[in-house]
Amino acid sequence: MVGESLPAGRSRSAALFVLLAALWGGAYPAVTLGLESFPPVLYAALRLDIGAALLLPYAAWRADYWRPRTRRDWAVVAAAGLLSLAGYSALQNIGQQSVPSAVASVLAGLIPILTVGFAKLWLPDERFGPVELLGVAVGFLGLVVVTDPEPANLLGANATGQAILVLAAAAFALGGVLTQRIETDLPFAAQTAWAMVVGAAATHLASAASPTESLAQVDVSLAGIGGLVYLGVFASAVSYLLYFSLLPRLGSVELNLVTYAVAGFGTVYSWLLFTEPVTPTTLLGFGLILLGFGLLKWKRLGAVYRGRRRGVESD
Repeated sequence: MVGESLPAGRSRSAALFVLLAALWGGAYPAVTLGLESFPPVLYAALRLDIGAALLLPYAAWRADYWRPRTRRDWAVVAAAGLLSLAGYSALQNIGQQSVPSAVASVLAGLIPILTVGFAKLWLPDERFGPVELLGVAVGFLGLVVVTDPEPANLLGANATGQAILVLAAAAFALGGVLTQRIETDLPFAAQTAWAMVVGAAATHLASAASPTESLAQVDVSLAGIGGLVYLGVFASAVSYLLYFSLLPRLGSVELNLVTYAVAGFGTVYSWLLFTEPVTPTTLLGFGLILLGFGLLKWKRLGAVYRGRRRGVESD
């Protein structure tokens, strides 16, 4: 996997990873609020509209090379915009209409697992030993423990909604792998901004073509607008800029483990906002997620430990 050689670089990537998880942790309640006011695909399009409106001027200000010029530029923009943004956002909104948020979180946890499969096909330089694969599995188990979904919901009648959420996870995983595979000199801010434009256009077309969506369904409310603003600004513009900037540093498999950390932040938000108790089972789930991260990063952690040990012995 792609890594960074300097401790300061690793620390910065870790901090940005935690920030990304914290921002995306608020996306599930924001989606729930917004779906009460907007049709699901239109809601995905509007959040991407906001993200594009914020990021395009920023990308143009940051660099002269801010518009796609080559086939590779457009390929990476298309992969990110159609799969990681439009496909994931629209399908996630549709599925979450009929699936409880805890189950939706578990199904989103399939993203790292699916990423491993796609990476084996399209990222031959990625190497996954049994310890790393065990780390992904242990992290997923921790996610299930933290979210504690009702068995009846997992096996209930909303199988269609669950299948749609699995497709959403697959779209996000494939988009991340293809984006990592395609080499381009287009800066990250520009990549993300144009991916937002492509994603917004695709979801607007899908919403307009859908027989189940119309502008007449829009019922503007303060909660719905609040959810849309959060998704557009923080869970889209800021978060996807962080995601695509971290992707070449960490690799798609390691970075997509952020979905496990997102569940942890969602639990903390529920505790802070709704005084939901943090049980011993929840703490066990957090521990399993951390163990999964440790297993996936065991080689790098071991190298850091050996380096520090040699430094102490030399003193």
